[in-house]
Amino acid sequence: MNRIPSPLRTSLLSVALLAGLAAGGAAQAQNWPERPVRVLVGFAAGGNIDNLARLTCARLSETFGQQFVVENRVGAMGSLAADAVARAQPDGYTLFWAGTGTVSIFPAMGKPPYDTEKDFAPVSVIGTSPQVLIVTNSFPAKTVQEFVAHVKTQPGKLSYAGGGGPGSVSNLLMSLFLKRAGLQMIPVSYRGTAPALTDLIAGHIPAMFVPLPEALAQQAGGKIRILAVSSATRAAQAPDVPTIAESGFPGYNGVSWNGMLAPAGTPKAIVDKIAAEFARAAKDPEFVKQMDKYGADPLGLTPEAFAKFLKDDMALWAEAVKVAGVTLER
Repeated sequence: MNRIPSPLRTSLLSVALLAGLAAGGAAQAQNWPERPVRVLVGFAAGGNIDNLARLTCARLSETFGQQFVVENRVGAMGSLAADAVARAQPDGYTLFWAGTGTVSIFPAMGKPPYDTEKDFAPVSVIGTSPQVLIVTNSFPAKTVQEFVAHVKTQPGKLSYAGGGGPGSVSNLLMSLFLKRAGLQMIPVSYRGTAPALTDLIAGHIPAMFVPLPEALAQQAGGKIRILAVSSATRAAQAPDVPTIAESGFPGYNGVSWNGMLAPAGTPKAIVDKIAAEFARAAKDPEFVKQMDKYGADPLGLTPEAFAKFLKDDMALWAEAVKVAGVTLER
């Protein structure tokens, strides 16, 4: 009887094992989901992150015939929810509604209990949300170039609002912009965007970054002036507003995003199945219309494109955190 050489036999067994695992994963994905799916959100109900999660999960529930249940697990910039998902079984029944703060900014400020790149499988991004550089009506600048020129005449004397505190998207976007423009301004921290915006409208603070929907509402009332948008391309909601990149700072691109991560090791077939629905949602005019209410531009990335997006996003916010000198308080 002919015997297969040992090394070849080992190789064949390995191939067979991998084929079996692939077949098992495919079968699991074909039947998934067979029960409700938990989607952990690290922030309170009622905010934009939670609203986009619920909007998306409602669509997933309808598509897959099982409930995608949003569970708010609030605390530590969303890291409590992220850590719980990182430790969950990678079976597609516990997912994380991810965003900029928890996934890209928080790890740059200090070591969280999870590793964004190792502990999660990227699924997809449903959309991105730009912010805009705004000034109070009494501020003389009407363009980014005029803003830069004016601030340079008073280095270290003018202030700006960091709505949401030092580690907020608003503060980090301004820190990064000031660094690239070679400007010096004094940061003033606020507990959220609303009180900062109130002070800006009153003329107590001259400038800040703020989410686009909030800026559009105030501009419509003639209370503020929008100078530029933080995204790489102009926002659909404000096509006449130039980007910071086209205003003399090529490469500047800072947006918030919302999407989904699964525990590392989740079968790729399941990940792809969810991502495909994200892609369909991002092209659905009715769904996009609902996203627009929350200032989000549709994206619907593939898992592979999301992985590249994450790498670039983490590098951007790591630079912003370093420039701002923000660290976690121990």
